[in-house]
Amino acid sequence: MATLNQVELQNLRHLIGAHDTSYQKLNTYASQCVDPQIKQMFTKAAQDALNTKQKLLTFLN
Repeated sequence: MATLNQVELQNLRHLIGAHDTSYQKLNTYASQCVDPQIKQMFTKAAQDALNTKQKLLTFLN
């Protein structure tokens, strides 16, 4: 795999940070929900954000 230049690395870090923030916020929203369908929606969205973050982290290896 080709090495990342500085701009690509910076962009990747921003994307990882944004997905991490989304994951944390969506988990918080899910924990505060009373409606089970909305809770499930937030939980799934949080998991999707975490999965994407983990995929992006593979580019740093």
